[in-house]
Amino acid sequence: MSFFIGSSAKVTQLVVKLISLLSPFFVGLFVIALTTPTQSAQLEQDRGTWSTAAPMSTKRTEVASAAVDGKIYVVGGFEKPSFGNMMNFAITPSVEMYDPVTDRWTSKAPVPVGLHHVGIGVVDRRLYVIGGYTKSGLSVWNPVATVYAYDPATDRWTERASMPTARGALSVTEHEGKLYAIGGYDRKANTSAVEVYDPSRNVWTTGASLPTPRDHLAVATVAGKIYAIGGRINGDYSQNLAITERYDPSTDRWTRVSDLPTARSGMTAAVVEGKIYVFGGEGAAGTFNDNEAYDPASDLWRAMTPMPTARHGLGSAVAQGRIYVISGGPTPGGSFSDVNEVFTAPSATTSKAD
Repeated sequence: MSFFIGSSAKVTQLVVKLISLLSPFFVGLFVIALTTPTQSAQLEQDRGTWSTAAPMSTKRTEVASAAVDGKIYVVGGFEKPSFGNMMNFAITPSVEMYDPVTDRWTSKAPVPVGLHHVGIGVVDRRLYVIGGYTKSGLSVWNPVATVYAYDPATDRWTERASMPTARGALSVTEHEGKLYAIGGYDRKANTSAVEVYDPSRNVWTTGASLPTPRDHLAVATVAGKIYAIGGRINGDYSQNLAITERYDPSTDRWTRVSDLPTARSGMTAAVVEGKIYVFGGEGAAGTFNDNEAYDPASDLWRAMTPMPTARHGLGSAVAQGRIYVISGGPTPGGSFSDVNEVFTAPSATTSKAD
C-alpha cells in the first residue's frame, strides 16, 4: 500500500511512467483525460457565466432599463395583452425596481405616459426617459420628443425640455454628465440625429450626425468615446446592420471601427471593465441569444457565452459588476417575457491572458 502514498501529482507521474512502458499512445490518451475537464472549465470561465434571478412581476417587451444606486429600474414597453390593458393597446407606463441584494421586485410610480422603444440614461442619481412611441388614435407608433426625469429618492416624475427631434427606437448613453440621444425612426425615415441633453441646464444641443442613420441600435460609452452598434433600416429587421461607429465628443467626429460580428437589431448593450457586451436582438430568421464583447483598446470583437434565453426588445443594467439582462420577446415581433438572467463577465485579468 505504500506505493500509493504521496501527493496526487506524484501518483499521476508514476501512473504515466508505467503506462509509457506499454505504449506512447496510451500516454496521450491519459494526458487528454487529465487535462480536458480543466481546459473546458477555463474556457467557459473566460467567456463568462450565466445565472438566473427572480423574474419580473409582468411579462413585457420593448422595455428600457438602467441602474441607480445599485437598484435596477425597468420602464414602459408593451405588456402581454389582457382585458385590463386593451384600451391602451398593451402599452404600459409601469416601472418596476429590482434589488439584486434581496432578489426582489417592487412597483414604483409609473411614467406619466405609456411609452415603448424609449431611450434611457442616468445622470446624478436621476433616471431620464427620452423619446419613444406612444398611442395616437388607432396607432401605437406615434413618435414623441418628450423627456421625463425620475427621482428614486422621492419616487416622482417630472417633465423636462423636449428633445429637438421626435423619434422612437433610438438609443441613449451618458458622457460627462450629459445624455446623447442617437439615431432612431420617426415612422417615415431613419434619423441621423445626435442630440445632447444637459440636465443641469435643461437644454439640448446638437452633435455631428450619425454617419449611418438607423434604429433599434445599441450605444455605449467607454473611455470618453461613444459607440453606436448595429441596428436596422427603417424599422425592418430583415435589414439588420453590423456597422459600428465611434464618436469622439471632444472633436465632434465619427469614425468607423470593427463591425459587430452578428448583424442584429433590437438588442441591448452594457459596459463592464471597459468592454461592451451586446446581447440578443431579432432578425428575419428569429431572435438571437448572441452575446458578443467589444474591446475598444484592441478594436476586436469576441464571442461570449450565449444568453440562456434568446430575445429582443430587452433591457440591461449593471449592478455589483454583473449585467442583468431583463424582459424582451422570445420570438420576433409581439412576444413577451419576465426573464431576468445575470451575466458575470470574465475579469480583466482573465481577459488579458487570452
